[in-house]
Amino acid sequence: MPPLTSLVFQLTPPEIQALHDALEAASWTFGDLAYAHWRAALGKNNIAAYLSGKVTFQGADSETIAAHFLPEKAPAPSKKPQPKTLDDGRQESALETALREDPKMFDPHAGIDESGKGDYFGPLVIACAYTDADTAAKLLDAGVRDSKMLSSDKEALKLDAFIQQTLAGKFAIVKISPERLNELYEQCGNLNSLLAWGHAKALEDLLTKVPECPRAISDQFGQGHLVKRKLQERGRKIILDEHPKAEADVAVAAASILARAVYIKEMSRLGASAGLLLPKGCSTKVLSCAKEFLKLHPKDELKKYAKIFFKTTQQLEN
Repeated sequence: MPPLTSLVFQLTPPEIQALHDALEAASWTFGDLAYAHWRAALGKNNIAAYLSGKVTFQGADSETIAAHFLPEKAPAPSKKPQPKTLDDGRQESALETALREDPKMFDPHAGIDESGKGDYFGPLVIACAYTDADTAAKLLDAGVRDSKMLSSDKEALKLDAFIQQTLAGKFAIVKISPERLNELYEQCGNLNSLLAWGHAKALEDLLTKVPECPRAISDQFGQGHLVKRKLQERGRKIILDEHPKAEADVAVAAASILARAVYIKEMSRLGASAGLLLPKGCSTKVLSCAKEFLKLHPKDELKKYAKIFFKTTQQLEN
């Protein structure tokens, strides 16, 4: 299945506020997102307004939605590698495009990514995946891409099974339960610091399985190279590249799906335990679910299911 359409616009603060008001009037659901004013969702379509002024429209209907809400605006040119028509008249495949645009993606390396960071309910999961020329080609051919671009949980779980089989154990996963994450946050008070520790731990675990791995790629978050500072002796021996949009790399994309699959399965388990369908994200729907949870369970039980240091917990008291 091809990636969902994605459009990017650059808006001023008043334009972002006007878009927010228009989406709210159209019954879009709002939630929190790191480094963003807000994130809105309706069906399988998502809009995110970042602090930088960048606004992204993602989903099968993104072009129609953007034309409706931003009729006078033109999207920024796409930076995604574009396939070209070959001499024999056919359009090159995603694999051929990647080989042309980013040949280093096929060098042996590891990719690190996480799931659950911006979700009130559920664990924080970090995965690290190792790829080489052979496995990178197989993953790209199978449609492996950033988990945020997948159409459904079903697709994520299907690709997760393929990735695990293809990588043959050359991956590592760190799962931090909500209860443990709440304890750690109480000690350090910084989610990015915990995230960096989790990234470093996943990489260290991967290196015990693939000690010859020469390089790793991680998405950059927070200020400075947080992951690099958390690495232990084994991790400090390899090159760690922390940069924005790292999920364009196939190893990082594979890690994002591995992490997402664990998060999906854990959310199902937690929901069954709570007797509720626990929604993802931090929307008003999540807040309503948290209120329902408190009708069924003692307040102290919430820490076993949710990241109680999120502002959603404060909103429960209003």
